[in-house]
Parts: sequence; structure tokens; C-alpha cells
Amino acid sequence: MKRYGVIGAGSFGFYAARSLFDAKNEVIVIDRNRDRIQGVAPHATNAIVLDATDADALNGLGLEEMDGVIVSVGSNISTSILICYHLNEMGVKNIIAKAEDDIHAEILKKIGVSEAIRPNKDMAARMAFKLTRPNILEFLPLEEDYTLMQLDPPKSFIGKTLSEIGLRRRYGVYIIAVKELVPERFVIVPPADFTVKDSDILVMIGKTQDIEKIRELE
Repeated sequence: MKRYGVIGAGSFGFYAARSLFDAKNEVIVIDRNRDRIQGVAPHATNAIVLDATDADALNGLGLEEMDGVIVSVGSNISTSILICYHLNEMGVKNIIAKAEDDIHAEILKKIGVSEAIRPNKDMAARMAFKLTRPNILEFLPLEEDYTLMQLDPPKSFIGKTLSEIGLRRRYGVYIIAVKELVPERFVIVPPADFTVKDSDILVMIGKTQDIEKIRELE
């Protein structure tokens, strides 16, 4: 189980929290609007009424120990920037924030945000990609229990062949491709003697619960 924080329980924050919670993660949601907190409470481990622009109020919630914190505070750019600044100062390693435009996204990245998301722009790009390449699979759940996903290899995989790792035998998970960065190439259905490097990205398919077990490996 992983732990996430969601700051802002508007539409984007609500669905992010619910999706994470439904995936069996621990989720803490923060918003200063009591009605929003009451609405999201059934889909969170803990829902807190709190002004996230107050650094002192944020401290003590353990956000710096979480696997990620999502910031979604509507169209108030200055509030978003201030909250992300506080999170970075607190030592939060993985901050994902909703950005209103490209300039907002650039500012967020300069103050330590790991990923700035523009929902409307990103959704439009995905729709265009899907329309022009209808036969390309996206990294999305395939059925109720199955997922196609790309992962960085755990340390225990590095230097071993796919045969030695035995993902199919041990976890029922299949490696269908490897993105190599050094040298830069894309290997479709890599052979059993393919040796995994720390710079590789593994593209795998399997039951969601089995892939989660691999994600938790050291």
C-alpha cells in the first residue's frame, strides 16, 4: 500500500483521490471547504478541513513521507504556487500539481514540482493521439483486473536476464517491450537472455495486483 496526499477537493482532486483510494492506497485529502471535504470523505482514508497555504498547518501531517502529493486548487495560481513552495520546503519528494497554463507549469517546475499537469490540454492531446492512431494501446487498465504499465526496474532486477528474473513464473507478469536509453532503442518482445540495465524502462502486462507487487520490490 502506498500513501498519497491530495490538496484541493474540487473535481480534479476528488477524482484523483477516489481513484487512488479505490486502488487500495492510503489517501489524505485536504481542503478548506468543509462541504467538499464531506463529499470526498467516503473516498479517502482521512479528509481534513485545513488551509494549505498555512505552512504551520501543513507540518505534522507527514506529507514529506508520502509517495506523492497532488495539488489541485482551482484557478488560483498564486495559491497553487504558494502551496507547492511549502511542500518543497517541507521535503516532499514527489509533487504533482494541476497547472492553468504553460507559464504556471513552468513556475511550478522551477519551485520543485515533479510534474505539472494541464488536464484540458493533456486530455485533448490524448484524444487526438487516439483518433489518429486507433490501434495503439494506451497505458490504461485493460479489463477489471489487468493493466498495461511501464516501470523502472527494481534494483534486484539490474544485471540479470529476463530468464533469471522469471516474472512470468513468479508473478504471472509478461514483459512485452523494453525502452532502452543506453543505447536509445525500443525492444519489442525482448528475448529471455536480455539483460536488464538500470537505465531501462520495462513495459509489462499482467494483473494489477501482481504488477503492484513488482513495484514494491527493492
